[in-house]
Amino acid sequence: MKAAPTYQIVISGVGGQGVLFITRLLAEAAIQKGLPVFTSETHGMAQRGGTVISHLKIGDFASPLISPGNADGMIALKAESLDQHGGYLKPGGWAVINGPAPMVTEATAARCYLDADRVAREIDDPRSVNLIMLGFALSKARLGTCGRDGLYCSAHDVEAILENRLKGKNHRRQSSLRALKAGAESTPAG
Repeated sequence: MKAAPTYQIVISGVGGQGVLFITRLLAEAAIQKGLPVFTSETHGMAQRGGTVISHLKIGDFASPLISPGNADGMIALKAESLDQHGGYLKPGGWAVINGPAPMVTEATAARCYLDADRVAREIDDPRSVNLIMLGFALSKARLGTCGRDGLYCSAHDVEAILENRLKGKNHRRQSSLRALKAGAESTPAG
């Protein structure tokens, strides 16, 4: 019998960026596929602008926290998050980072950069960086561009969750879907 796949993903940013929102979207996608899910988050300062990190584990795990050196992947909503939380990545892990160009870092992960702040300005939605980065992460990981081939879900799966969660909120639903698509169709920086 083939073992069920497991995934450990760290999502890092600051308060107000939507770290917890995209963690919930990814968790819901796993649940809809019948996969067991653990999530946990840590808040730095209890206010907008403080460090926020979430741990997402999909598969047969006993604890919600990811140990350093064990994360398969990382979504960094700020470039500085790679240095702050890159230690969670395992050798050969992947990271998608919001930044205009590759930066010098000690992290050894396969890295893909996207200036999501620029993309958000281009689509006239500065609060959409989280969904842009999620779309980018799903497309790059799925294509094997940044790390191992595939994830347990696709941008299409997350679109369906957004459609359902944002029923009756037409403007927010449309802007969320536009941001996810913009990220998925973006070319890496640098």
